[in-house]
Amino acid sequence: MSRKKVLIGMSGGIDSTVTALLLKEEGYEVEGLYMKLHSKPGYHELHLARAQKAADFVGMKLHVSDLQDEFNEKVFQPFIDTYEKGETPNPCALCNRSMKFGEMIKYADRVGADFLATGHYIKTDGEYFYQAEDDTKDQSYFLFYVNKDILPRLIFPLGNRKKVDIKRLAASIEGLESFSSQAESSEICFVETTYTDLLKDYVDVDRVGEVLDKDGNIVGEHKGYMHYTIGKRKGFTVKGAHDPHYVLSINAKKNQIIVGKKEELACNSVILDNLNMFSDIKEFKTTVKLRYRTIAVSCSVKIEDDKAYVTLDESVFGVAVGQAAVFYDDKKLIGGGWIASV
Repeated sequence: MSRKKVLIGMSGGIDSTVTALLLKEEGYEVEGLYMKLHSKPGYHELHLARAQKAADFVGMKLHVSDLQDEFNEKVFQPFIDTYEKGETPNPCALCNRSMKFGEMIKYADRVGADFLATGHYIKTDGEYFYQAEDDTKDQSYFLFYVNKDILPRLIFPLGNRKKVDIKRLAASIEGLESFSSQAESSEICFVETTYTDLLKDYVDVDRVGEVLDKDGNIVGEHKGYMHYTIGKRKGFTVKGAHDPHYVLSINAKKNQIIVGKKEELACNSVILDNLNMFSDIKEFKTTVKLRYRTIAVSCSVKIEDDKAYVTLDESVFGVAVGQAAVFYDDKKLIGGGWIASV
């Protein structure tokens, strides 16, 4: 019987390198794919060289695919557009759906691969995603938007492992020691310093505008609405304020931010659109994460007309339109959507 073939997404980092090594040791026929997504100067020269070094060590072919045009259309331009609308984007979730598990599955078909593997910290049983064993590295929140039809073809060797053990393994293998000491990749791969520095190359970020209270009174000045996200408490003036003030909402058309005290940030319900559910259930009790580095809170969900109406059992502060809301049944990811209103 012929060996099953796996295409592995190779980034030049430790996680994809160890993933390739583990799958080769398990007896799979392995090939790698390095995707050129963004055009950050010097980035691909460094990371492609590392990916090639890893592929040579494993003894596998490395394909290279230039997908910068597709990335610009499906990930980068929506990132710019979302900030222009005064909302907070989540480019990683878009990238995972359209690029890493969209374009890459097409490439797997092209080279005749049965499976697709990456170095993500997540588990799957072919029907659902599950949180990783290492909860400090779990990436399930960013994979909620992946097309459920491809789950049976996905393999995540690191889902049951701890990051510290992956580093220790690489450090113990002659020829891979350098991978164990590489710096971690940044959260948003195409942002060099800050997102506002990047935006300045494409839109007019630095436009002084008005700060309003929730009653519509002008109480101060800000340096341009794209500098702010919901819950931010610095970088604007509020005349005569003795208590900290936070950004409650953003009016992009008028270049205004509305501020208030912390208790005014409390959110008790959200409406989601562009849903991606792994279950057909329409009304249920579950838990939801409204940001990546947060604890899931219990909630009630009702799905109608392709929207999810979510009532939170406790207040959550600083919920931002444009971000992902992801439902979990304990460790099982059952779906999610994009916050359309709060």
